[in-house]
Amino acid sequence: MRNKCAQMTRLFYEGGFFILKGTTMTTLLPKDADNNIIPALRFRNGGAHTIATSAVSSTQNAIAFNSETKVVSVYATEPVFIAFGDNTVSATSSDHYFPAGVYYDVAISGGSGKSSQDLYLAVLAESVDGVLYISEKE
Repeated sequence: MRNKCAQMTRLFYEGGFFILKGTTMTTLLPKDADNNIIPALRFRNGGAHTIATSAVSSTQNAIAFNSETKVVSVYATEPVFIAFGDNTVSATSSDHYFPAGVYYDVAISGGSGKSSQDLYLAVLAESVDGVLYISEKE
């Protein structure tokens, strides 16, 4: 028990995760909608998107994601709310909160109980305007 307590005191909070100080952080592979691990993916050529975020109104990617894209990576310069869907999707403060400064992979393909792929991401800034960077992966 004493050894466990000593290890627990070396934990610190970084980027939304608790990490054991002095260790290398392991890489977690993304999972698809059916909870299957997706092998590491590369960036899709022509799949970079940038969205200027606004705290006043929802905005979305101007060009739909490629129909073959299964995973997108997102990074926000300021906290935002995000929603995935078709070209009518709109983000509200009731949607998923996404913190600033975190790079995260999200599965956008169909899966159990889902008939289609999400081709658009809508974003609403929490309080301060910023930028959301999206990278399609293949």
